Amino acid sequence: MFERPDFNQTPWVVIWEVTQACGLACVHCRASARPLRDPRELSTDEGKRLLREVRAMGAPVLVFTGGDPLERPDIYELVSYSASIGLAPALTPSATPRLTEAAVEDLKKAGLVRLALSLDGAIAETHDRFRGIEGSFEQTLSAVGWARRLGLEIQINTTLTRTNQHELEQIAELLSAWGIKTWSVFFLVPTGRARYQDMLNAVETENAFERLYAVARRDLFPVRTTEALHYRRFLLQRKKEGAPQTAPNPWAPRGLPRGVSDGSGFVFISHIGDVFPSGFLPLSGGNIRTQPLADIYRHSPIFRALRDHDQLRGKCGICEFRHICGGSRARAYALTGDWLASDPTCLYEPASRSLGKVASS
Repeated sequence: MFERPDFNQTPWVVIWEVTQACGLACVHCRASARPLRDPRELSTDEGKRLLREVRAMGAPVLVFTGGDPLERPDIYELVSYSASIGLAPALTPSATPRLTEAAVEDLKKAGLVRLALSLDGAIAETHDRFRGIEGSFEQTLSAVGWARRLGLEIQINTTLTRTNQHELEQIAELLSAWGIKTWSVFFLVPTGRARYQDMLNAVETENAFERLYAVARRDLFPVRTTEALHYRRFLLQRKKEGAPQTAPNPWAPRGLPRGVSDGSGFVFISHIGDVFPSGFLPLSGGNIRTQPLADIYRHSPIFRALRDHDQLRGKCGICEFRHICGGSRARAYALTGDWLASDPTCLYEPASRSLGKVASS
């Protein structure tokens, strides 16, 4: 278990969206990715300067994302440079013809540590419908095989929606034979091309937690959620009930420290250098072309507010779990326009609210 850094000073996870270009047409794409690269993208030299700033901040996790990072010809150079200065790079490619066995080999040679692949269905029909391109499912399975042969760590990312939630257990079963390091389950935020009607509601979200917990108890691989911070609350409730746990910190399976959330331990840099609390919360704290990353992360008003859970409003603001959960700020913003409002997909009623109802009755 890594020592938790001070999230007021240092992020745990840095995500750099190197491009928004992508050959897929995913129905839920956060970036609303496009076929061609944006001429305003950070240059190779600007990217290397950013990587040096990330290294100086001491962030343990660096992820190259997109769009499709393989759309940038210099991605191998950027991966190699990040490894050379002491970072441990991960990368999230799209399952397109650019993702070849040779490309994975070159990434490994450049110093890539982890390959994060998306799988949004247990069968080709479901996954390919998500991704908008026929053959994406088979391409993903091939990439898993190449990464395993090369000894790369594999992370699988799944976006859970109303259209694929019925396949959750089948996806887990498929992953069980792959030797993956982490299954990261993304709970849809209606931003970019993602639609509100595809997002799980509070009851469906709680049901998904139950099912993920059952998978996690099998101890096949660590299960982590993204934009579903209330899964931590769910796990702590299970711990209080005396249920068996799968990790020493029930909200932080195998290495991820407690409390990582939008703007608190997490920072996202866009393809043009804008700095966001996450890729799903489109409120910029500044741009690295005009300010150092550390200054933006440490001193931007939005980042500082996000690290103060006592500023939360609604039931999140009075919830006894707010300091280890805090709800999805991105989902609150997407649905209400207020990034400090309650997460609309949380079913839990805080104890103080329940006591207030009893006292007034």
